[in-house]
Amino acid sequence: MSAPDALLYGLDTCDTCRKARNWLKRFDIAHEFVDYRANRLAPETLRDWAAQLGGWDKLVNRASTTWRQLPEPRKSPGSDPEWTLLIREHPALVKRPVLVTADGAVSVGFSDNAWKLRFGMKK
Repeated sequence: MSAPDALLYGLDTCDTCRKARNWLKRFDIAHEFVDYRANRLAPETLRDWAAQLGGWDKLVNRASTTWRQLPEPRKSPGSDPEWTLLIREHPALVKRPVLVTADGAVSVGFSDNAWKLRFGMKK
C-alpha cells in the first residue's frame, strides 16, 4: 500500500475535522486520520509543527474552552518542554485540524479555498 497524500490530525468528535475528512474523501485525496487524543503526539512532532507554523501561538487555540479553564500559571509556558507537556496533558489545545501533506508541510484549520490551493486545484 502506498503512503497517503496527507495525514490529518484532530479529534474524532470535532465537527471541523469531520468536514475536513469529508472534503479529502470528496476530492479522492488519499489520507490517514489520527485522533491525537487517542494517539498522543511525540514532543518532537509538536515542536516541529510549532516551528513550521511560526511558534506555539499558531498551534495552540487560546480561544478554546480548554485554554480558558487552565489555571493562570499554566497559560504561560516558558519553554518547548513546558508547551509539549501542556499539550500532552490537554491535546484539545491544538488547533484543528492539523494537515501534514506528503512534502512535510504543516497547516492548521480547514477552509475549502485554502485546501484547494494547497492541493493545486482550481477554486
